[in-house]
Amino acid sequence: MTVQPFTISISPFVIEDLRERLGRTRWPDEIQDSHWDYGTNLAYLQDLCTHWGHGFDWKEQEAELNAFAQFQAPVDGFNRHFIHEKGKGANAIPILLIHGYPDSFVRFKKLIPLLTDEGPDGRCFDVVVPSIPGFGFSERPSAPGMDAQCVARLFATLMNELGYEKFIAHGGDWGSSISEELAIQFPDRLLGIHMTDVPFQHLFSIPPDYLSPKEKEFLHAGQQWRSTEGAYALLQSTKPQTLAYAINDSPAGLAAWIIEKFYAWTDCKGDLESVYTRDELLTNLTIYWVTQTAGSAFRIYYERMHHPRQDSGQKIKVPTAFCICEKDLVPAPKEFAERIFNVQQWTQLPSGGHFAAMEQPRSLADDLFQFAEKVAPVPAEPAR
Repeated sequence: MTVQPFTISISPFVIEDLRERLGRTRWPDEIQDSHWDYGTNLAYLQDLCTHWGHGFDWKEQEAELNAFAQFQAPVDGFNRHFIHEKGKGANAIPILLIHGYPDSFVRFKKLIPLLTDEGPDGRCFDVVVPSIPGFGFSERPSAPGMDAQCVARLFATLMNELGYEKFIAHGGDWGSSISEELAIQFPDRLLGIHMTDVPFQHLFSIPPDYLSPKEKEFLHAGQQWRSTEGAYALLQSTKPQTLAYAINDSPAGLAAWIIEKFYAWTDCKGDLESVYTRDELLTNLTIYWVTQTAGSAFRIYYERMHHPRQDSGQKIKVPTAFCICEKDLVPAPKEFAERIFNVQQWTQLPSGGHFAAMEQPRSLADDLFQFAEKVAPVPAEPAR
């Protein structure tokens, strides 16, 4: 594998085109006093897009991202983008951090330095953060089949090529599905998997007759969420190309599609910018825009629907930890997770939503350190 250093460098002409497009947005009307009930609120989106076009400094954000050690490398024929930050202590444990949708590798911007810093016992992490194929600065697949199973194989190869025979995998959203796939396909390579949610497909794989009351409540909540909030996933699973034309051509459309999910999925109590700065939100949006990956990111949903994994019915043996935020989409009960995974650690945070690494980075880092102590304890110093 030929690893090349990578620096984000977006042409100023691309940014100027973005600003011009934002200035030419043809805004729709909305129902008076409807707030976010019908979807993304008009006044908020207009204000955000005004800042995106006139106040947001992409070069400043680009410089902050370039402070991380970034690389590109061909892995099994696909050019992968990834961050690789070495830990600062003597007892470094390799960890693979896997993002989801509609975020990107910037999901882990706050978490990375917390993991690479040396703890009291010298424990720290060597952190690898790849962009999923079709997201960010990773190559966009040009053939069908790039599902979670395939992504897991690419990431396992990447870790092997970086010299890590065993590692911890962590993720949320698609990151949890890909972490699960790593545990299924490469159990001997993993020290453990750590997730912020039970992969959503399991909501529909266990017969209701075998569920406890808490599990039945969870299943019902999941079905309700799917019918009231899950239309985006069904559209991206069935006709992603149709949606891509609009979202790839309109920055305001891209912002509306993604920001509504951040608003709905974040524990923000109706005030999105009480949790994130505008620059955080716009950095994620700008990555989708300048790489033209909104449409290619949709397609992982299509691949899952059309290439579903056949459930073997066997429990995953790799040690597993969950760090569940109270306000995530549909938090699973522990007994449900224990049907599927070898649960060695279960943490429920009293606050936070779907984007734990962005909303609760310190609590998540602490939980990862605690799990690492279980699966890869620091060797005791020999007696003198």
